[in-house]
This record gives sequence, structure tokens and C-alpha cells, in this order.
Amino acid sequence: MQAVRHVVCAMSGGVDSSVAALLLKRRGYQVTGVFMKNWDSLDEHGLCTTDKDYEDAFKVCCKLDIPFHQVSYVKEYWLEVFSNMLNEYHRGRTPNPDILCNKHIKFNHLYHYAIGTLGADALATGHYARTSQEDEEVFLQHYTQQPRGLFRNRFEVRNAVKLLQGADCLKDQTFFLSQIPQDALKKTLFPLGELTKDYVKKIAAEAGFHHVLKRKESMGICFIGERNFEKFILEYLEPQPGNLVSIEDGRIMGTHKGWFLFTLGQRARIGGQRDAWFVVDKDITTGDVFVAPSTNHGALFRDTIRTDRVHWITEEPPAELVQNGMMECYFRFQHQMPLVSCTLTLNQDGSVWVRLATPVRAPTPGQFAVFYKSDECLGSGKIVRLGPSMYTLQQGNQQNLATSVSAETEYNLKPTT
Repeated sequence: MQAVRHVVCAMSGGVDSSVAALLLKRRGYQVTGVFMKNWDSLDEHGLCTTDKDYEDAFKVCCKLDIPFHQVSYVKEYWLEVFSNMLNEYHRGRTPNPDILCNKHIKFNHLYHYAIGTLGADALATGHYARTSQEDEEVFLQHYTQQPRGLFRNRFEVRNAVKLLQGADCLKDQTFFLSQIPQDALKKTLFPLGELTKDYVKKIAAEAGFHHVLKRKESMGICFIGERNFEKFILEYLEPQPGNLVSIEDGRIMGTHKGWFLFTLGQRARIGGQRDAWFVVDKDITTGDVFVAPSTNHGALFRDTIRTDRVHWITEEPPAELVQNGMMECYFRFQHQMPLVSCTLTLNQDGSVWVRLATPVRAPTPGQFAVFYKSDECLGSGKIVRLGPSMYTLQQGNQQNLATSVSAETEYNLKPTT
């Protein structure tokens, strides 16, 4: 008689992870719920949201009659995700802590805890994603305790597992999983991968998980929650006052408290202006934040970007890219944005130049360029440089923005100190 498979399910207190645990138990697995505590402070209203999340997750595990554990990765989250986020903001970039949290915390520390410490056969999460292997194949995969080096053995990855988009295209979360390590993906189950969000809510209602159905969708920073962004960031970064400058004529339109409070494409709330202005560039040496009088201003649109070293999920790098030096695929830098056809050119350091078939609005250094072929998420690389904007090309504008975060300079290629 085959032993019952033991699966650790990451529990957040939300409806998705709750239903994932329920489905695993219905399949006959031995399920253990694990709640991660990654943040350790109160929000602006004095409520510890982590405690409420913990209670909701605990209630679900009690209802399912499965063991429940809490693990603390507060220190790891600070060192590997949050400090990186602050450093990126300070350098004028716009980070994506959700992608880094999945890479470093959930699919590294939690994964090794689940398999190595609790002795589970697999890890499961409530992500809307799929893989190329059947559930039974997950349990046949070998567990590697020690992390591998920068490059994987190409002979070892011939049977690599692919990360595929979830059946619910509106909820697909492969974007946030685009830096997942191959070792962890091989031993991960996504019970919601074939389901829609509406159907998951229906399952939760029928199971009596009413307390998690009442919760709002999480929209804030990973494991920190929704905050007043300006107030929150200024608790960690010193104000750096500067000017809001018109990209068209150099007029000073207003002032700000720090370039790190803005990301490209966002509305710049400038007092005394009847029309809306939008952030199109930043110069961290002068503190100037450049703005334009239109949400679709040419200064926001780019058709060329460069990434840092790309993390390829299955084949590193893809054989087609190695053989030809170029590869056609699809690109996005924001979750749920329409996929854009692109051509990748491989650089010797593992980074790529991305040439887009259609210019996109407000690609931003610090965000991740995520690549797809058909329904497969190939991986991602952090955006470090942008080509000239459509406005610059149209105007023949040769003004020097050598220290701008979006100019084609070597600034964004320097290692973080």
C-alpha cells in the first residue's frame, strides 16, 4: 500500500490558500498548513494585520482538522526583500517586492522548511498557475538540500518543469512567479491552476469559509499590506526635496519630497494645475522629477529596454537564444498588462536587450521584464536601462539626461552597494 503523500500548504489567511488546502485534503493528501510571519510592525491604524491573517489561517486549518505551524522570516524578509526594495527606490528605480518575496522567502526559505524540516513530499500554494507535470510526478522529483550555483548543469535540466499560465487568464499569477527556482518548482503543487476565481469562491462558500470570503483582496506591498505609500517610505528614507520640471520647456511646475516617491507613468499631483501632469523621468543627481502634460505623452513610450541577468525557469538560457543570439517571444512588465511581441538579443553577461514590436507606456527601471512563449512563462530579468523615448526620437532631442534613471547610461548597471 502506497504511503499517504505529505503536502505543506502555505496559508495566508485568504480564500485562495484556504481552498488550496481544502482541495489537497480532498485528494487524500496528508496536509499541513504553514503561516509565514514576514513583517513585524503595526499599520497606520494601530492594527496588527499579521495577527488577523494568522487567526483566519488557523481557523481554516482547525475546520479542515490539519496541523498548523507558524514560521518567522522577519529577518530574512528584511535582508533579502525589504532592504532591496528601499535601495531600489533610493536609486530612482521602482522595485517589485512580490516577485522577490516569492523567489527568496516562499520558494526558498519556506520550501526548504517544508521539505527539509517538516519532511513533506511537496509544497503547495494558492497561486493561479500550472506546471507541465502531473501531481504524481511532483512526488517523484529529487529534493536538493543545498542551493545550486549561478549556472545550472544543462544536462540536468533536460526534464525541467515548465511554469504555465493559470486557466483563469484574469487571475494568472505566473508574473509573480517568474523568478521561481527550478528545484522548488519541481516539488510544488498549484491546486488552483485549473480553476477560476469565481469557482474558488464558490468552493469556499460551500465549505463554510465565510470569514475568509469577507476579506478584501490583498493589494499592498507583499506581506506588509496597504499603506499610505509616501508616509511609509519616508519612515525609512530621508526626504530629498527637489523640483517637478516640465520635460517640454524646463519650467519648474512644483516641488516634491523625494524622487523615490514617484514612478514613471504615475500622475504627479501638482498644486494649482488645472490639467493632470504625469511623471516621465527622474534625475537623482539633481533631484529633478520630469513631468509631462498628458498620460500618453511620447516621453513615456519606449520600444527598447535592457535587463540584468535573466532568470530562465527551465532552460538557462534557452537553446534558441544561445544558437541564434536572438529569440522572438512575448513581454510584459506589469501583471495583467497585454502581452507584447518582442525580440530578445542575448548579451555575454546573461542580460538581454528587448526590442518591442510596439512601444509600451512607462516601462520602469527596477521592474521586471517577464517573458512568455504561448502559455509558458520563460522567466524574467530586472529592467536596468531604457532606450530613447518616442518623444526624444520625434523631437530629435539631444539633451543630456546622463544621470536619469531611464537614460542609456551605465549608471543602472553598477552593482548595488
